[in-house]
Amino acid sequence: MTSTETNTPAADGTEEVFAEADPAAKLEAKRVAFPAFPHVKLGPFGHLAEERARLDGLEWKHFTAKRVGATLGAELHGIDIIAELIDEQFAEVRDALHAYKVIFFRDQAFTPASHVAFARRFGDLEVHPFIPGNTGEPELVRFEKDASTGGYENGWHHDVTWRAVPSAGAILRAVKVPETGGDTLFCDMAAAYEGLDDEVKDRIENMNAVHDFMLAFGGQFPKDKFDEVRAKYPLVTHPVVIRHHATGKKLLYVNRFFTSHLADADGNDLRDDEHHQLLGYLCDQANNLEYQCRFQWRADSVAFWDNRAVQHYAASDYWPDTRIMERASIVGTRPAR
Repeated sequence: MTSTETNTPAADGTEEVFAEADPAAKLEAKRVAFPAFPHVKLGPFGHLAEERARLDGLEWKHFTAKRVGATLGAELHGIDIIAELIDEQFAEVRDALHAYKVIFFRDQAFTPASHVAFARRFGDLEVHPFIPGNTGEPELVRFEKDASTGGYENGWHHDVTWRAVPSAGAILRAVKVPETGGDTLFCDMAAAYEGLDDEVKDRIENMNAVHDFMLAFGGQFPKDKFDEVRAKYPLVTHPVVIRHHATGKKLLYVNRFFTSHLADADGNDLRDDEHHQLLGYLCDQANNLEYQCRFQWRADSVAFWDNRAVQHYAASDYWPDTRIMERASIVGTRPAR
């Protein structure tokens, strides 16, 4: 850089300012393309405002709720979920789950038995065929990570969408957490759907998606067992856009862990480059930070998420430290439009 190219301050030592207003003042409050990279959009996610306002107005009788994200996530305080909840408490916790999509609790020293007992209040529990459980409670999936076992859950996904009837929800407890790192992030898939352009919404309205356990768990068993396992867990098809059974909200229901490809309304596979790009675009909606909330774990913290309404992502930034979690998953109903 030559001397003539350097920034020269004014005589009083300050930089000359040419702008008269914030650069955003001349823009409408909406998403706009970034000039240098037209595929990148900036600006407010205005469609979140209505849901934010609705959540702001909620009041609860049996606990207080501290909001975490714009349209999802709340820490519930003042309720002990280890003790057996009375019916009114149980109903309000369930309503809070549907409202916030993921709810968090602190200082809940579950035993495996009390963890399972709490989860079973919400329905029958799954036993996961590809992840070992707690030795005393097979319904508890145990995620034990350390220097010899890395964490590979750091991708956006709904749980077990490869099942004909995926989980309705999951309750995850921190048994042991690292000093730093290992947070779990959640994404509001109703907001992700609502943020799509009308053209994309019309295009995917009657599309289906094919889900396959092999994408994530194909390396769990020897090849000579493939036919046996495939017979138990065949490819399944779910709508790309499902409707929540309790709230009626439309939800984007595809993820990279388990969604193989798209299919038309008649079940015909769509595998060309165009549809591969569309699937990637839909999965990428979870990357928008405005749709997310983030939970920092402590021992005996609990996260309870609606597996239809959110995707989650376990940050893998703590290796080689130890992180131990246990999860109970609640059997749901078949996703539908």
